[in-house]
Amino acid sequence: QLRFVESGGGLVQPGGSLRLACEVSGFRLKNYAIGWLRHSPRGEREHVSCLGASGKSTVYFDSVKGRFPISRDNAKNTVYMQMNNLHPDDAGVYYCAPSPIFCPDSPANYPHWGQGIRVDVST
Repeated sequence: QLRFVESGGGLVQPGGSLRLACEVSGFRLKNYAIGWLRHSPRGEREHVSCLGASGKSTVYFDSVKGRFPISRDNAKNTVYMQMNNLHPDDAGVYYCAPSPIFCPDSPANYPHWGQGIRVDVST
């Protein structure tokens, strides 16, 4: 059974940083891409980033390129997304989601999402 749990969200001031973690069990990271997805406060579903099963290929939403590097620790079965220089527009509920091998081209193509974790960016 695939399980994946997000952690690391919270409230941060603009310009601050957070690190989200997605701890997985029931499958091996080398066989799955892991994506980070977001429900924005405007209700939009956005594909924030993705790390392919190889651990080398990455996909980033334009607005987060250069700010939200994604990485993984195979020994801890965990994928991380470091969120730097956060803007109020980055707020939302973030989800991690696995997909076999390759990163899907849209949020709709991830078959399973985690429970989500909230990120708020405000003074």
